[in-house]
Amino acid sequence: MLKDEYKVYEDKMKKSIDSVAADFDSVRAGRANAAVLARIMVDYYGSPTPIQQIAGVSSPDARTLLISPFDASALKNIEKAILNSDLGIHPQNDGKNIRLSFPQLTEERRKELVKQIRKYAENGKVAVRNIRRDAMDNFKKQEKKSEITEDELKQAEKDLQKLTDESCKKLDELLAKKEKDLMAV
Repeated sequence: MLKDEYKVYEDKMKKSIDSVAADFDSVRAGRANAAVLARIMVDYYGSPTPIQQIAGVSSPDARTLLISPFDASALKNIEKAILNSDLGIHPQNDGKNIRLSFPQLTEERRKELVKQIRKYAENGKVAVRNIRRDAMDNFKKQEKKSEITEDELKQAEKDLQKLTDESCKKLDELLAKKEKDLMAV
């Protein structure tokens, strides 16, 4: 019975890690990467739509993204959404496509981005700890109702702590890798 419940909490922690990894992908590291557009929503016929659903995104070179809308009428809205985003890049509209040229990152901008990803990692750790707390509350309630023994509760606490430590370690590894990417010249 407890094994099934561990799996639920393990999956939740994995989802938290995946969410942080997605946040990291959305932070540009000086190279053109379509993932930076993942959070940008375009007003497409009255509903917010991800750019990737209404346009093809390609990278003709290391510092450029080319956005080719499937529907030419969406071009202006895509440009507007990019301008209103926190991407910090001015789109170039040639009437058919939008080009995003990624400048070389300055040292100051790199440091700002490192602060941002550290915040993402910390939020991920908080989420993991909250999952552990919820799990422990659940197991304590079960122990109170005599559904599990005191020994099972202690074992559950040890296993949850181990799972939490492993998840936090994975987040630290992701953070170190992304920091290295950002600070590489």
